[in-house]
Amino acid sequence: MSGIDKIKNKAEELVGDAKEAIGKATGNEELQAEGQRDQAAGNTKQAGEKVKDVFK
Repeated sequence: MSGIDKIKNKAEELVGDAKEAIGKATGNEELQAEGQRDQAAGNTKQAGEKVKDVFK
């Protein structure tokens, strides 16, 4: 299950990165901020997965 979670978290980071880039390119600050939030959420979840791996 952990491998699937890692993939989902990475996908969330990548979607956030794309949203941020599109927001920057179009001048849409709201979309840019949403992308940054998505990236932060993905990063936080990835960190949680790494902690779980340490304790396995």
